[in-house]
Amino acid sequence: MTQARLASCIPLPLEHKVLVTVIEKAKDWALMHGVGMRDKKHFTKDAIQIAPFVLLPSPFPRTEFNKAIELQPILNELMHKVAHDDDFLEHTLQNTLQVDEFTAKLYEIWVKVKDEGITQSLSLGLFRSDYLLQYPEGNKIKQVEFNTVASSFGAISSNLPDMSRYILRQLGHGDLIKNMPENRALSGLCSGIIEAYDLFGVPSAIVLFVVEEVSYNICDQRFHEFEISEKRPDIMIYRKTLNEIFEETTLNDKKQLLLEGYPVAVVYYRSGYEPAQYPSSKEWDARLRVERSSAVKCPSIHYQLAGTKKVQQALAAPGALEQFVRAELCGRVRDIFTGLYSLDFDESGERAVDMALEDAERFVLKPQREGGGNNLYGADVRAALLRMRRARERAAYVLMERILPPTVAGYVVRPGGAVPPPVTDLVSELGIFGVIIGTRDKIYCNRQAGHMLRTKLADANEGGVAAGLGALDSPYLLDV
Repeated sequence: MTQARLASCIPLPLEHKVLVTVIEKAKDWALMHGVGMRDKKHFTKDAIQIAPFVLLPSPFPRTEFNKAIELQPILNELMHKVAHDDDFLEHTLQNTLQVDEFTAKLYEIWVKVKDEGITQSLSLGLFRSDYLLQYPEGNKIKQVEFNTVASSFGAISSNLPDMSRYILRQLGHGDLIKNMPENRALSGLCSGIIEAYDLFGVPSAIVLFVVEEVSYNICDQRFHEFEISEKRPDIMIYRKTLNEIFEETTLNDKKQLLLEGYPVAVVYYRSGYEPAQYPSSKEWDARLRVERSSAVKCPSIHYQLAGTKKVQQALAAPGALEQFVRAELCGRVRDIFTGLYSLDFDESGERAVDMALEDAERFVLKPQREGGGNNLYGADVRAALLRMRRARERAAYVLMERILPPTVAGYVVRPGGAVPPPVTDLVSELGIFGVIIGTRDKIYCNRQAGHMLRTKLADANEGGVAAGLGALDSPYLLDV
């Protein structure tokens, strides 16, 4: 596929000696400011290595960046309303539940808690809406997905602009830093947790972070804890896996979730934490116990269900947005959607299959799961649809038209990578964070909360940093 190009913020390539020197400085800056992760191949809790990053900030149109910022509160409210529309969720997910066991288990917990009577009506959403530029449409933003379990890299991304400014100054281009937007994702996301804690209203309560059995993305996770502790020294934070929650927590007669005798105010499922596709019964029992409790969940089960790909596809259908968004805003939201198609066993699903088989390169096949490495592209789309054409599992996927972003030349710095790395063609994905706290009937806060930029090689399909597929980046805003 032919792709348009954006110009790098400074001319490339850099002279060899200059490049080697500035990369050494950049790596040290990254390590000393927590732009790091634990090594998956040689794991130890005593060391971190740099997280992959792009040496120079990547260009992004200023108008489209501002558009994404302005849309985030609208999208937050949209997903909040979707999550509280029981009939819409049930109808939208009915076919997916028959073939996707993980989503079905989440749904089962949701129904059980509703039938018992919801103890905590308040939910905390730390959301992220992800975009690529679509160059055939004049480099307009198009939504890749909306994540309801997605504050990953909000903390480290807050440090990236300072690193990029430092690098630009070292290269004699300090005049360019005026085009780099501030990023307060860490403080914005943590303020949401603090506000939810205060709404819970029990001074002795604690905050519980639900983490993986092994945490590689430790810098990003710990920065959230440190930020909360700095702002509110009175709030104690515990880190537990779902298995530990099963073993160490109880529910009292007030439905308070107790850990070491303390009531839990907020349960925060760390992005980067995704249970195995089919976790153990203890993990599911722990999730059910949390949902039954009075703790404010981030996300609650219904927020997580609203974040499935199937719901995203359903919202793109004609007339769907009008159920949740004011008429004067529908056009602005629909403008960021790309083609999304159901693969259910009906007339429209069959048309979508035929369309993808005819030109598979135009499409991405997306399952319900989050995290890098799960989507299918090109020839793999065709092979999967031929295999699943008459199989029920087809309904667990959605078909999305492939977005064609412009490329930019740049250097990706990786732990253990070539020094210096070659100039390569890159594409960038912008994520805008959002915070919302509310019940079915009342929204207490709703705002955008910073951004992140993930960049990958132009010929790579996936771009998850935690999955090892992308690199952290900062936007350099262009007036085009």
